[in-house]
Amino acid sequence: MCRSIKTLRPPAMPEEATEADIRAAALQYVRKVSGFRAPAAHNQEVFERAVEAVAQATAELLDGLEIRGAGARQAS
Repeated sequence: MCRSIKTLRPPAMPEEATEADIRAAALQYVRKVSGFRAPAAHNQEVFERAVEAVAQATAELLDGLEIRGAGARQAS
């Protein structure tokens, strides 16, 4: 697992994950999986599509999680 990716759900994160937090995690994931920190021009489009897809899937996951326990908030 990429160490730069942090847990984005409560209670690990005190406030709700922002769009920037989600995109940063998605970017780190795609970098790790692809092996490229910055893709070559001919790979840029597919790289960006992957980041967007992972960010969307992450946002959907966080929105759907039900967090239980003391002090935890539930997703809307």
